[in-house]
Amino acid sequence: MFVLELTYTAPVERVDELMQDHVVWLDAQYAAGVFIASGRKNPRDGGVILAVGDDRARIEEIVSQAPFSVRGVCAYRITEFIATKTADELAPYRQQLPG
Repeated sequence: MFVLELTYTAPVERVDELMQDHVVWLDAQYAAGVFIASGRKNPRDGGVILAVGDDRARIEEIVSQAPFSVRGVCAYRITEFIATKTADELAPYRQQLPG
């Protein structure tokens, strides 16, 4: 599982100009089963996305295609973690520690 932390690198007005494209990109990743939660940070200086997958390179590729990345208004920090405990509703995403 991955936490994608978005930090705006441009004024929020510039980010807002790309928001419709960003939402289309988000929707595509939800439909593909990659994203399971997302939203703005408070204060509004970026956002957070929870993503699932076994391949960090694939997550990096998805992020590289994000409108905010392509247009240079946001930096993404990708943190991989092993979700060994989840709410019951997220049980399909539980992982086992290696070894």
